Order: sequence, then C-alpha cells, then structure tokens
Amino acid sequence: MKLNPAFRADHVGSLLRPDAVRENRLRWKKGEISADELRVIEDAAIADTVKKVESLGMQSITDGEFRRDYFHLDFLKQLDGVTVTGGIGANPNAKVAEDGFTPPQLSVTGKLRHTRDIQVADYDYLESVTSQTPKVSIPSPTMVHFRGGRKSIDIEAYPDMDEFFQDLSVAYRQEIDHLYKAGLRYLQLDDTNLAYLCDPKMRAAAVERGEDPNELPKTYAALINSVIDGRPDDLTVGIHLCRGNYRSTWFAEGGYEPVAEVLFSEINVDAYFLEYDDERSGDFAPLRFVPDNKMVILGIVSSKVPTLETKADLITRIEEAAQYMPLANMGVSPQCGFSSTHHGNAMTMDDQWRKLELVVDTARTVWGD
Repeated sequence: MKLNPAFRADHVGSLLRPDAVRENRLRWKKGEISADELRVIEDAAIADTVKKVESLGMQSITDGEFRRDYFHLDFLKQLDGVTVTGGIGANPNAKVAEDGFTPPQLSVTGKLRHTRDIQVADYDYLESVTSQTPKVSIPSPTMVHFRGGRKSIDIEAYPDMDEFFQDLSVAYRQEIDHLYKAGLRYLQLDDTNLAYLCDPKMRAAAVERGEDPNELPKTYAALINSVIDGRPDDLTVGIHLCRGNYRSTWFAEGGYEPVAEVLFSEINVDAYFLEYDDERSGDFAPLRFVPDNKMVILGIVSSKVPTLETKADLITRIEEAAQYMPLANMGVSPQCGFSSTHHGNAMTMDDQWRKLELVVDTARTVWGD
C-alpha cells in the first residue's frame, strides 16, 4: 500500500482565490489585461499560497486551481471535440443557488483528440515553487459522458460508443503520460458522477437519458482503468468523489452503497477521497468493500461551511470508520475543494486555513505522522 502519497493529512485541491486573482481574471475576461499579464499575477498568488499551505504542515501541494474558472470545464474544453454550452438543472434541494446558477453542459461535437498539453505548464510552475509533493487534480474522464449521455455525443462523430470511450481514454492517457514525463508523481481524478449515482433522483434522470444506472458504474470503472492501468509504479492515482460544490451548494445526496462494490473493488486507483462531511453521504458501512491495498481519505471536514469542527468529533468519526476498514489505511481531509468554481464557498480565507490546520493536527494525533 502506498502511504506517501496519499498522505494522512491531505486536501482535495482547489483553494479560495485571492483578491488579486479574482479581480484580474475578471479584467482579463473584459480584455483589459492580456493572458500573459494574468499568468504573472497567478504565478505570484500560487507561490504565496504554496508557502502558506506548506507552513500548515501539508505535504500534498496543489496550485489551488487558481488558473481555472471551474474544476472540470477549463480542462475538458481543451480536448478537441468537446463543446461547452448552456446549463443543466440543479437539484431542487440545493441550499444556496438563489442566483439561479446552473452549471454549463458539455457536449461532444467531434472526434475527441489530445492535441495540446493541458496541465503540463501549470505543473511545471507548481513544481518549481514547492518543497513538498506537487499534486495535479484533473476531472475524471466520466465527466465527458454522464451529464448528457448518448444524446450529448454527436452521432456522426461517434455512431459507435465503444469508439467514443476508446478515443476519450487515449486522450487522457496522452495528457497523463506528458505530466509524468514532466515529473508528476501524484495525480487526482475528480469525479462527481459515481457519487451522483448514489442519489435516487440522479439515477432516475440517468434512466430518462436511456442509461442503466446499475451498469454505469461498471462502464465508468472500465473507462477509468483504461486510462490509468499500466501506469508507472511510482505514479500514485487517487479519485475524489463529490456530490456538487458550487458556492456551498450541493447537487446530489445518498450513501455510497449503490456503487461501493464496483467503486472499491473494480477501479484500480491507489486512494479514494470520499465526501463524508454530513448526513447526505450516508454511513461508513460501504467501506467494508475497500481492499487492504488501498487508502481512503475521509472527507470529514467541511469546505462548505465556516463552522470549525472539533478535533474530538473528527477522531470519533475516524474511529467509527475504522470499524469497517483498517485505521492504518486511512487519512483525513476536507470533503471537497474550497473553491471548485472561481466563485468560492461560504467562508473566509482565515476559515480555510483553520480547516486545513485542523486536518493536519487531527492526522498527527491519530496516526502520529
């Protein structure tokens, strides 16, 4: 089992954008500054933030996703054949989206191809400013399929869905290969879809799209494995499951039981970052399916609300989880990033740092490393 990484104290990736990044990204969109000028500002903010995260004791270091508007779209739209349009309906139970926001929708309008590096330059800069382990998070390849299913994939480009999945897999493997050659050794796939398939409403919506929600987890496991199988032994791959995280709004609910067996037994990742910050994620019983050679990073610190958890409560929850899998195979983290989109969540920068510091302190108390 790989313990280094994933780490006992870890985090999902995105961080609240500093004012300079938010304000100047808006200026760039308005044409007031160039992309090169924006990148210089982002570079400075990333370097400062990396130092702060390192000072808290974190060994897993990301660039905060400061160069993205959305955790997934900024990556996926760089693939030839992907088009971003419109929006999708939000879960009616979502608690914060009073602004009427609906996330943009992906569609496949041509052949999927990887014709340019997407994250390599960003990784190169991150690696140059950290003394710890740089981690790159990218959207899971399942994100190209789940929202629209067959209907969102051009029938002329892909009359055969097997060819679609094959081209998608090849494109991802090429990007990951280039990242590895650049030096990356810690990769995270961000996947909302497997968690969405725990929600009865989302499963019903999949049926309406002509998909079988019982078969989709197996389809997605095969897709993810086709991307990561055969990777070098020193490349650690984790997968983060999320139920939505727009400005503290969630889009799905339900425990992991409907997908647990496939999730833990059939997807060949090294670590799982699991959302477990409130009752929407169900209990820890699905962890009984986790093999002994895999890690689970328990997302029991909320990145959605500013209220700071207590270390005692976190330790109690870790002990509850340890009834279903070995304590030695676990770590702790926030349940999601702090800013999956550039809008951020319902907390301040100080709240964010206190949460990450609590994660590190809890891990040291429980595991002593």
